[in-house]
Amino acid sequence: MRNMGNMGNMMKQMRQMQKKMEEDQANLNAQSFTGTSPDQMVQATFTGDRKMTDLTIKPEAIDPDDPDMLADLVLAAVNDALTKVDETTKQTLGKYTQGMNIPGM
Repeated sequence: MRNMGNMGNMMKQMRQMQKKMEEDQANLNAQSFTGTSPDQMVQATFTGDRKMTDLTIKPEAIDPDDPDMLADLVLAAVNDALTKVDETTKQTLGKYTQGMNIPGM
């Protein structure tokens, strides 16, 4: 019977941890992360759940004779923003997965 009390406490702690993790995930998803290209010509903004909310391209970045340059700038800004999302996600949610080898966390 004594083990049933320990099991109940453990389940209660797990529910509390799950609730806290869901709150942390919701807060993370509500944040905005802006990445920029190295020359600041392109900015991409994402939410914490990796949805793009804005893409800003300065007019001088648009060269009709060099569309590949614009594509490279957009890629750089998007990758910069997503790196920021990933780093913040690891900092915020990593405490829940310490010691576990979960892909993507």
